[in-house]
Amino acid sequence: MARAKPPAMPTAVKPQPSRQNIERGIDRLQDRISELEAFEVNTVRRGNTPELEGLEIAIKDTLARCFGENTSTYNHFQGAAQLTYYPRFWAGDVSPDYIGPIEKHIKTAIALLNQAQRTLREDLADFELESDGTTSTLAVSEALSRRVFVVHGHDDGSREMVARFLERIGFEAVILHEQANQGRTVIEKVEAYGDVGFAVVLLTPDDEGCVRGGTPGPRARQNVILELGYFIGRLGRGKVCALKRGTLEIPTDYAGVVYESMEGNWKQALGRELQEAGYDIDWNKVMKS
Repeated sequence: MARAKPPAMPTAVKPQPSRQNIERGIDRLQDRISELEAFEVNTVRRGNTPELEGLEIAIKDTLARCFGENTSTYNHFQGAAQLTYYPRFWAGDVSPDYIGPIEKHIKTAIALLNQAQRTLREDLADFELESDGTTSTLAVSEALSRRVFVVHGHDDGSREMVARFLERIGFEAVILHEQANQGRTVIEKVEAYGDVGFAVVLLTPDDEGCVRGGTPGPRARQNVILELGYFIGRLGRGKVCALKRGTLEIPTDYAGVVYESMEGNWKQALGRELQEAGYDIDWNKVMKS
């Protein structure tokens, strides 16, 4: 006797894309990220609270609105809604640690929602190109995030000078130490706040180093070199510009990365790199800055 076939599962449908829907989805995801960042983990006494459940429901609803329930993209990001914590083992009278695991869940959720935002921004760029039928610089510029990550060492003066210049020409400068720690390591903060369209890396002679047996010479801090490589991998070489001050060791493995001297006309050079990356640049503001 032939075995009856199981009923076919309904196909998950992704919401109809439109500029308005995509932009609304980006804003909704940002609301969920802000709620997660504002959540007071120290108030948790058990692994499940009404506030955590409310956040989980809100995140699931937002992901469903953005990507369609049970679509592959929805399933990829649905881990962001796993905030509560139930210990598998409970040793005697010792109360389990709820705060540590829930903090990790929140960090994971924020990272996933940041990636979800990036996916929608890419969808927005694709939608603009398809609707226009062109690949104009203006269309790409509208879709690019105008948030620029400023990687820096101990040269506070260079950091402030570059950040204020970016703000004067219409960009938002993201400086890591100005962002909330929330118990995260440096690389976790870089990942959390690295949802940017461009990165400027300041190579300043803050350290000394050399090969074994050699003569120590000036070089950038090692965390700056690490973050340089991170943003090359995340954004691509064309969206990373390194500004160097003074004479210092330059990494030789990053072929294709633009290095500009801060002793020269670095503002115009940075403006050109931003324009080449697809941004609309007001050159009157660049020249006046």
